[in-house]
Amino acid sequence: MLQAECAAAVMAVDAQMSTWKPDSDLMRLNAAPLDIWVPLPQGLMAVLAAGIAISRQTGGAFEMNVGDAVRAWGFGADTMDLGAIRAASARPRVPAMDVLDLDAATGRARKSGPVALDLSGIAKGYAVDRLAETAQAAGLRHALCSVDGEVRAVGPRRDGQAWAAGIDAPEDASRGKHSVVALDDLAIATSGDYRHFVTVGGARLSHTMDPKRGAPLVDAPASVTVLSASCMMADAMATALMVMGGKTGARFAREQGISALFLLRGTDGCQPAGTGVFAVDR
Repeated sequence: MLQAECAAAVMAVDAQMSTWKPDSDLMRLNAAPLDIWVPLPQGLMAVLAAGIAISRQTGGAFEMNVGDAVRAWGFGADTMDLGAIRAASARPRVPAMDVLDLDAATGRARKSGPVALDLSGIAKGYAVDRLAETAQAAGLRHALCSVDGEVRAVGPRRDGQAWAAGIDAPEDASRGKHSVVALDDLAIATSGDYRHFVTVGGARLSHTMDPKRGAPLVDAPASVTVLSASCMMADAMATALMVMGGKTGARFAREQGISALFLLRGTDGCQPAGTGVFAVDR
C-alpha cells in the first residue's frame, strides 16, 4: 500500500513537471498563449512560487526560463542542435519572475512574455519532499527518501543513529565517495558536472545552464552539495550556487547561513571549500 502511494506521489510530480512529456502541466503552460490564465495543479503552483522566490533571493542565479537552452544542448527530450544552440544563446532572456504571474487563490498562472520553463533544478527535490510527506502520513518515523541522488531523512534510523548519505567524488569514474554526511530530519542535494555533461573542444560542459548566456556553465565547480530542511530548497540552492561559482557562491552561502560543500577542480584533483557544517576549518 505504502509503496503504491509513494509511486503515485512521484508519478504525479512527473506528470505535472516533466519537460519530456508534451502533455505535462508544465509544457501546457509553456505552450499557452500570452496573457491567458492557465489552471494548474497545486504541486506545480507551489514549485513555481518557490522557484520565483529563490530566483529573487539568489539574484537570478536560479532561473527557470532556460528550457530552450536545455533542449538545444541535448539535455532534454531533443538531441543537440547547433542551430538551436545559437538561437538560445542569442535570444534575449527575460527572467521567469518578471513575466510569470501566479494566482494562488485560484490555482492559475499567466505569462506576459514568452518563456520556456524548465524545473530540472528544483522538481526532483520537491518529489523527494512529497515522498517524505507520504511516509510521514503513513505513520513512519524513520525513513530515508531519495530520487536520483537527492535525499531527505525522516527522523533518525530506528536504532537512533543518523542516516549516512554519501557525497560523490566527481573525479572518481567508479563513483567513489568524497565524504559522508549524517542526516536526521534533514535533506541533502547535489548539483554537479560529472553525470550529465557534454565535452566540446576538450572542455566539460555541465547540464546546468548559465541564465545570462543561455548556455552551459563554464569553469563551474565540479559539484555543490547543500543541506536544508527541505529537499526542494536544497536542490534549487545547489543549482544556484553552481551558477554563482566557488567564490561568489561561498560568500552568498555564508551570508545566508547555508551549509554548502563546493568541490573545485584543480591540478591536483578536486579540492573542497565549504560553509556552515562543511566549513573546512571547523
